[in-house]
Amino acid sequence: METKKLDISIQNISKIEGHADLDVKVRKGKVQEVKFKLTENKRFFTAAIKGCSVGTLSQSVSRICGTCSIAHQICSINCIENALGIEVAPQTKLLKKLTMHGLMIRDHALHIYLFSLPDVFNKDSVLDFQGDEVQYLKDSFEIKRAGNNLTKVVAGRAVHSPFPQVGGFAKIPNNDELKALIPELKEARKRILRVIEVYFNSKVDYTRKTNFVALCGEFNYLDGPLKSSAGLNVSEKKYFDFLEKTAIPYSQATGYKFKGDTYLVGSLARLNLNKEALHKNTKKDCAKYLKVFPSFNVFHNNLAQAIEVVHSIDDSIDIITNTVFKQEEPIKIEYKDCEGVGVIEAPRGILFYKLKIDKEGNVKEGDIITPTQQNQINIELDIKALVQKSLNTLSKEQIQLEIEKLIRSYDPCISCATHFLKVNWL
Repeated sequence: METKKLDISIQNISKIEGHADLDVKVRKGKVQEVKFKLTENKRFFTAAIKGCSVGTLSQSVSRICGTCSIAHQICSINCIENALGIEVAPQTKLLKKLTMHGLMIRDHALHIYLFSLPDVFNKDSVLDFQGDEVQYLKDSFEIKRAGNNLTKVVAGRAVHSPFPQVGGFAKIPNNDELKALIPELKEARKRILRVIEVYFNSKVDYTRKTNFVALCGEFNYLDGPLKSSAGLNVSEKKYFDFLEKTAIPYSQATGYKFKGDTYLVGSLARLNLNKEALHKNTKKDCAKYLKVFPSFNVFHNNLAQAIEVVHSIDDSIDIITNTVFKQEEPIKIEYKDCEGVGVIEAPRGILFYKLKIDKEGNVKEGDIITPTQQNQINIELDIKALVQKSLNTLSKEQIQLEIEKLIRSYDPCISCATHFLKVNWL
């Protein structure tokens, strides 16, 4: 279909976390305008945390997002510990790893199976799966359950966990309960390998060269220097110095550039920059699939997420098998006027906290930068390239579907709800 003029307006893009709209304007055969609108991001969290006690802050910010509550919780705790100069015990670091692994397993499974896999099978939703496809729906529930149970045992709950706190964990998990999780984790591993093969064989291609940014070093989602595919290597503390706020007037979320360039964060960035740090068993059993990376095809973010599930399972089994967790004396916290930074890899990419704390232990001011804020400019550029390439080969309905599939590949998280799609053609 040769298209010289086209207007696409999509309200409440489906099968993503939260609300997002999209407008595309084509004139004289050229894409003139793409507006990806995050319509519920501005909920004034940075103002709401002012005056909060650092002892309760992690529980407050975990309510920002039900899907990524643990990521906000752990990142805020790391930020406070960095500000106050608290060095946590090795056991606490392992518990944080296990908590994050549980989050990655359940969160990635939600996206891989329930949001993205219908696109691979050309189905509207998992409710349309038939025959052998139904097995993938069953797999999704088993994998999500394994991730949920891991986080429950380690952190108390899968969402808004009560045990992680500044300086340690309020309760140490029972070692027998942890070891009882291993068979379930091994079963989840078998199941995720099935869907990895599906994504590996998919021919969907949304390739556009871009810059990638991720924490590198140990593949634990918690620390390490920040590296970019452009060759930059900076410490966590310096990350904010390289971020450039970009006002997007039609979006309720501020956009960001990294050293003046657009960039992508998330699983694809992590595997492009840090795949050699994956667990040895993951590298062994996923060797064929890891050859895909580095990749500029954002659809491979789905494949990267699935491989990360394998890594999180492998590393969790190692930690549980080789560690005897014991109750520890709580760390004494001494408050002071200070400032700290926390940077972790949330499921969808880099999550950044910057806090100023007073000597009473209260937050004076803070800044929170989420992964989808950082990805939104890149999403627009990818959509523009996709639409331009498709104008003369696809129908309006096909172009719209491809746009949705591309956006879902990023796994954007705007808040904690999904909505059915309403399309207005102008």
